[in-house]
Amino acid sequence: MKKLIKYLLLCVMTISLFGCTKEDNKDLLETIQERGTIIVGTEGTWSPWTYHDENDKLVGFDVEVMEAIAKKLGVECEFVVAEWDSLLAGVESGRFDIVANGVDIDEDRKTKYNFTVPYAYNRVALIVTKDNTTIQTFEDLDGKTTTNSLGSTYAKLAESYGATNTAVDDLNKTFELVLQGRADATLNAELSFYDYLKAHPEANLEVVDLTEEATQVALPLRKENTASLIEAINKAIEELSADGTLTAISNKYFGADITQQ
Repeated sequence: MKKLIKYLLLCVMTISLFGCTKEDNKDLLETIQERGTIIVGTEGTWSPWTYHDENDKLVGFDVEVMEAIAKKLGVECEFVVAEWDSLLAGVESGRFDIVANGVDIDEDRKTKYNFTVPYAYNRVALIVTKDNTTIQTFEDLDGKTTTNSLGSTYAKLAESYGATNTAVDDLNKTFELVLQGRADATLNAELSFYDYLKAHPEANLEVVDLTEEATQVALPLRKENTASLIEAINKAIEELSADGTLTAISNKYFGADITQQ
């Protein structure tokens, strides 16, 4: 009887182990297609990339790009709104399948995540108040204070020039801190700043410097079991670029085509 019990327990453990291994090794594309939805992490507070309109509907450049990609994959988008500093962690933990939030590719992120091909290109603007005479170039940031989302490309860039970054939750707060004199400057997407000015034409802010090269914006996924999904998304991005869909979405939200380098 003891031998029989041990044998049965061994069988149960083996089956459980096999089941877990099979699930862990399942390609994410297959999981998404079986589910019928792709779970997308996004901030929802960064106009015009991803934000809520006057009816509290989630809209924006990234929202429409992901919806167009999802249609190519034959699934629906399920957006989950979260703060910036939890988005990439959500991909690692499996909370999201992918993040669509104007994410720039950098060397550090490439070691942690798989990225699709770029679908947008973005120059970084150095933004200060119009009466600030001490900061005119990125080199002037040494010893100054800046404000951006924790762990963002912009915060890292500012720190590389010797600035001390104050972390905030969303784009509008970065501008508020600069206007209030609680930070000397902020770094952000050039087009996002001009979009902000459309809504706040009286804002005492200006761009004093721009990066020479544009950063590449892409979609990050976890490292494991995403090869097929990345291949499918890359194909979708290439098709949406070729047929003018990406250009049309960009012109709608930015008034310019940021999808071409």
